[in-house]
Amino acid sequence: MTRLVLVDDDPMVRTGLRLILGGDPGLEIVGEAGDGLRAMAVVRDLRPDVVLMDIRMPVQDGLTTTELMLARPHPPRILILTTFDADDMVLRALELGASGFLLKDTPPPKMIEAVHAVANGEPVLSPSVVHQVIAAATGRHEPRRPEARRELARLTEREREVAIEVARGSSNAEIAERLHMSVATVKANVTRIFAKLETDNRVHVAMRVRDAGLL
Repeated sequence: MTRLVLVDDDPMVRTGLRLILGGDPGLEIVGEAGDGLRAMAVVRDLRPDVVLMDIRMPVQDGLTTTELMLARPHPPRILILTTFDADDMVLRALELGASGFLLKDTPPPKMIEAVHAVANGEPVLSPSVVHQVIAAATGRHEPRRPEARRELARLTEREREVAIEVARGSSNAEIAERLHMSVATVKANVTRIFAKLETDNRVHVAMRVRDAGLL
């Protein structure tokens, strides 16, 4: 059973999330909070496995809360809830150690799947947002196609195929299905990709794939 805390300043959003996620037998919503400061106390007291975290909140925003929460011993995994206009903030949240991000209007089955994936240690990137986040990040820098291609040349052909799927926002299960691999093999490939590209973030892998012109 995955223990879950909902953090969003909109009570209606929290109610919707509770209705969507509370019906799954593998999820238990143990608490909620309307701002980051309250979320710190709730997580300290209840010790959930996963926190769904809004970014823009009063009192203490989601970025600050994510950073402080992940600095504590034995922190929960944090899944960021976002809208299309939060690209820079989402990228910063991932840099701070968040496990991924979802749009608030993600279909219920996909949202449930994402929470389970994060609970199992698999980062989650919403495909409908990932390209905007990459564009927001790469738009601040000069094109680095030669450098990105040199970095991706370190990968085997199979690892490159997996990296491209990561850049498309695919989950490990989706990659396994598309490339006819086991999920365990996909995870092993992702681990090797992270090591070779000197990163621990799927968005950074996606940015390198985009810079190399492979999307």
